[in-house]
Formats: sequence, structure tokens, C-alpha cells
Amino acid sequence: MSTPPIVIGVGAGTVAGAGDASKSPVAALPYRHVVVEGPIGVGKTMLVRRLAASYGADLVLEHPEENPFLERFYREPRANAFPTQLFFLFQRSRQLQQLRQHDLFAPLRIADFLFDKDRLFARLTLDDAEYSLYQQVYERLAIDSPVPDLVVYLQAPVDVLEARMARRKAPFEQGLERAYLESVVDAYASFFHHYDAAPLLIVNASEADFATNDADYAQLQQAIAKPRRGRHYFNPFRG
Repeated sequence: MSTPPIVIGVGAGTVAGAGDASKSPVAALPYRHVVVEGPIGVGKTMLVRRLAASYGADLVLEHPEENPFLERFYREPRANAFPTQLFFLFQRSRQLQQLRQHDLFAPLRIADFLFDKDRLFARLTLDDAEYSLYQQVYERLAIDSPVPDLVVYLQAPVDVLEARMARRKAPFEQGLERAYLESVVDAYASFFHHYDAAPLLIVNASEADFATNDADYAQLQQAIAKPRRGRHYFNPFRG
């Protein structure tokens, strides 16, 4: 992440590989704040960019590759977990301040992360003493995260995530160990199993390509456009 850690802009310009589906007129979504979440490599950021282009929405993006501790964390998790997590926490706090400044001007906001997931990663990567200190810092910052109108949780198995990361070749991901990725997938599954703060759409993204496949994307658009309460599941149909 960097300063400023937030990208806000209507439609965010051209989306690579978006195709005609993202350029054609679409009905407005029945929400003001949509979050797309999922483990690293699942494709949430490209999907968020495409959705923002389709609906003329403001983008709220995280930039994990700009965390100066992240690459070191992937090489030596135990030694670098705490500074990595604190960097993300302070970044979240600044993002919230910026979001509040833009709130009155955003008819629709689409983000590629849920603020609550920061503590998910903290609990996953920190030991008990570090987590206790992290909690004290969190409470001092008085973070009051906004509740989304809809959370879209993308799921895919570890083999799929590894293949997608290999294709995109992001340098900071190259040292990522499979065991860590497995623990992240499990942590996400547990987190969203209990999540009830907002309507939740759980999407099987194992075979779907929402970034470049127009048919997959159109199906997901239809699923997202339905006003929802509670928990729902979506499996794209591949003909």
C-alpha cells in the first residue's frame, strides 16, 4: 500500500479485457456500498474494476504490493508479521478518513476489501502477545468501519489460486508458500461462515473468469443486482 492508499474515481477508466458487457448500459445497483472479498489470487480486484466501469461507481482499492514489509513477510513470516500487520492497520485508518470525506459524493462505492478482514489476518499471523498489542493499537485508533450493503465473497481452491498467481507474476507473491495460502483460504472460509454483518453472496470462482469472460460476468451481474438479505450462493453456469 502507499499514500494515498485509496483510489477513488468514477468508472476508473478502461478495464483491460472487460469486453462489451462492461461497456453496455446497465441498471443501477440497489446498493451504495459493495465489497468484493476473497483470498489472494481469486480475482477480486479485476472484478471490482470491471464492476466500477459498468456502473460508474467509485473504486476503493487496496495496494498490498506497496506495503514495504510484505515481501519480507512472505520470505520470513514469523519475523515480519507484526510490522506488516501494523502497516495495514494504519493504512486502513487513513482510508476510513478519506472515505468519510467522499461519502456525500458517492452514489455507489465498490471496494476490493472488507475493513474487518484486517483482524482476520492479524489473528492468523501474529502470536498472542503481538495480537494483544495489535488490539490495543486498533482500539486507540477507534476504527469504526462502514458496513457494506452487500459483500461478494469469491471462493476458489488453493490449486486455482496458485495457477492464477503464477500467470500474473506479481513479484511480491513469488515467495508465498502453499501452507500459508492454505491457512488464508481456511481463515476466509471460517470468517465468512460466521459473518452476518451484511448480506453475503458466496460465489464459486473456481472456473469462472469474471475479468475477461463476458458470459461469466453477465451472470454475476444478474446475481449481484438482486436486492438481498442474509446469505446466498452463486455457481456460474458454463455451457
